[in-house]
Amino acid sequence: MTVSEQIRGIASDVFAIPVEHITDDSSPETIEAWDSTQHLNLVLAIEEKFHLQLTPEEMDHMRNIGQITKLVASKIQTIRD
Repeated sequence: MTVSEQIRGIASDVFAIPVEHITDDSSPETIEAWDSTQHLNLVLAIEEKFHLQLTPEEMDHMRNIGQITKLVASKIQTIRD
């Protein structure tokens, strides 16, 4: 399972919407349930799933699913290197 698929699965669980409705462009503007509280829940779920620690600056840049996927993939690669 790719990082993108895993992120979309987490977002599906957090926002309680079908995974098919989540794309790289999905954002707080397109997902009604994506508010500040749910954003934090998404961050926490991602940190737990991938065993990462995200900085406040990184959390601020998590504006859509595509950006989140790139950030997580980059952090995973950094850990592996």
